[in-house]
Amino acid sequence: MQIDNDALVMVVDGAKMLLFRNKGDAEYPNLEVEEALTHEDEATREQGSSAPGRNAAPGGSRRGAFEQTDFHQQSEDRFAAEAAAMLNRRALANDFEKLIIVAPPNTLGELRKHYHKAVQSRLTGELSKDLASHPVSEIERLIVQA
Repeated sequence: MQIDNDALVMVVDGAKMLLFRNKGDAEYPNLEVEEALTHEDEATREQGSSAPGRNAAPGGSRRGAFEQTDFHQQSEDRFAAEAAAMLNRRALANDFEKLIIVAPPNTLGELRKHYHKAVQSRLTGELSKDLASHPVSEIERLIVQA
C-alpha cells in the first residue's frame, strides 16, 4: 500500500491511538507522530457490580440468564468512536487529503460505523492488523508491504 506524502495514518486499537503524518514520499515513508492517545480500561470488577440477570420464559416454567455485559468491549468501542470523531473533525476542517487506517478487525469495524462522508472520501487504504504497539519503522514497513 502506498503512503503518499502528507497523508495521515491512524494506527489504533482498543486502548491506543497513534496519528502519523507522512513526511517522506510514497517510496520512502517517514511517519511522524502528530497525536497520541491512550485509553485506560478499568478492571471488570470496577465497571460492573452485579451478576447477570435472569428472566422468566413465557409460561413461567423455564428461566434463562442474560449474558454478562462485556464492559471491556464497550470501552474499546467508545474509544474507537472517539477516534473516528476526531478524524471527522479533521476531515471537515480539511486537515488532510489522504488517510490510511490500521486497526484490528473489531476496531476497524467499529470505526467504519462512525466515519463521516468527508472521512470516507479521503480514505485511501485500510489494513486490518493490530500494530499500535509496534515501532514506527515496523509500521511503515508493514503498510508498504500490504
